[in-house]
Amino acid sequence: MSAPLALGTAVRVRAAYPPGHIRTPFYVRGKRGRIVQYCGDFGNPETLAYGHDGTPRQPLYRVHFAQSEVWPDYRGVGRDSLEVEIYSHWLEPAGDAP
Repeated sequence: MSAPLALGTAVRVRAAYPPGHIRTPFYVRGKRGRIVQYCGDFGNPETLAYGHDGTPRQPLYRVHFAQSEVWPDYRGVGRDSLEVEIYSHWLEPAGDAP
């Protein structure tokens, strides 16, 4: 995504499973959430891990997920949630999300 994402934007984490050093947790790939915070632009950790300079810098967002979105069999309180910081190149538009 090239334009900055607004708070509340519905996103889906890319369901990709490339080999190597990846900073996006496995359990949120393919899941839907909403942007709750822009954390800043940082060097891409997936290229920094291999000795590159991390450019171009990537926007980092905090994404809010309903627990029931992440864990389909979740039996806790419906308002329980999880927040994960995810780089923009892992995010796609999701339409309406929880």
